[in-house]
Amino acid sequence: MKVDGACHCGNIRYEAEIDPERVGICHCTDCQELTGTAYRVTVPVANENFKLLAGTPKIYMKTTAASGRKRVQAFCGDCGTPLYATDPDQGKSLGLRVGCMKQRAELAPRRQIWFRSALPWALDLHGVAHIDRE
Repeated sequence: MKVDGACHCGNIRYEAEIDPERVGICHCTDCQELTGTAYRVTVPVANENFKLLAGTPKIYMKTTAASGRKRVQAFCGDCGTPLYATDPDQGKSLGLRVGCMKQRAELAPRRQIWFRSALPWALDLHGVAHIDRE
């Protein structure tokens, strides 16, 4: 599936070819802290299927809490939008952040990882009031 995305301010734009069956949620505490919310939704993309169209992401090198492995966190240096993560050597693939893709409504997660770190209240929001606009 072809997707395109951008940071919140629009300075960084990209397109990619992804497999929508590989969309996942990560509940690890690193993802909670890096997003400022309960979890992160990501889809892998092979480097050759990712094309940066505009801008240059700022890089933050994060050492993961559980394994000690280093991960490159790419984000917009102007608005702070998380864009992707990868290995320090740029590896074979990127973990694209679904939230900044135009097609995000079509990309339902298929699996959840680091579920032991999931915030219990985030697993069932059916009882939370719905407000269409504020």
